[in-house]
Amino acid sequence: MTDFFSAPITGAKFFAIFASFFFVIIAVNFVLAYEAIHTFPGLEVDNSYVASQTFDAERTAQLALGWTVRATVAQGTLSISITDKDGAPVKAASISGIFGRATSTLADQTPNFVFDGTSYRAAVLAGPGNWNFRLQAVARDGTGFHQRLIVSVN
Repeated sequence: MTDFFSAPITGAKFFAIFASFFFVIIAVNFVLAYEAIHTFPGLEVDNSYVASQTFDAERTAQLALGWTVRATVAQGTLSISITDKDGAPVKAASISGIFGRATSTLADQTPNFVFDGTSYRAAVLAGPGNWNFRLQAVARDGTGFHQRLIVSVN
């Protein structure tokens, strides 16, 4: 092995060194491309053009509700607090969502919420770090409400 490094650089040796640099670059590119495709969680909507046709009307209706939403996790319990314009707790007609990491769908959970009079609570498995909760709710008047909430867990 020491003979390889102490001998003069020949054409075959130069080609081996030169080719190994390209091999490493191509191998790293393949690994990164595989990881990018393998961990891609998917699309938000099937057809963005169709979704854009009702966006302004849905946003106006959602803003008219005047809801403020907060999400916290403490001791394995996800709490979703929804308040109206006056700060009073809101009991929606329905609430659901996906709780998971922003970069992967492997840890996604669909919590089963129970309303306790002030907020919605559900058990979740959440380690330290940043999590997302993609809320889907329907107001009592039938207005849809959706929001992505960033939840920091210590």
